[in-house]
Amino acid sequence: MLLLDTHLILWAAFEPDRLSAKAAKQLRSRETPLAFSLASLWEVAIKSSLGRSDFVVDCQVLHQALLAQGFIELPIQAAHISRVSTLPWVHRDPFDRLLVAQAMVGGLSLLTVDSTLKGYGRFVRLV
Repeated sequence: MLLLDTHLILWAAFEPDRLSAKAAKQLRSRETPLAFSLASLWEVAIKSSLGRSDFVVDCQVLHQALLAQGFIELPIQAAHISRVSTLPWVHRDPFDRLLVAQAMVGGLSLLTVDSTLKGYGRFVRLV
């Protein structure tokens, strides 16, 4: 299963032209199940409420659209939170750190455009 980071989710939903050819192909193929984390929805909700122009999204609409497109919802579990505490400080963003932890605990690959996250190793794939 592939876990999409928040930017990829938003770009796929609202700005597909921003996706790299590799990312667009990965999202279209559906050979491997695609997942989104509730942490991404939480991030969007917080950043939208702060008035950030790059996060002007209705979380309920985004959530329903992801489910309608066949994405798998990944809840936040205690094991994910515990894993965050053991991660090296390669990246400071708490939402990205939680996504990395979810990928590690679940044996998933986190798809991202953030090259800093590659510092977490084999669980992160740049697209």
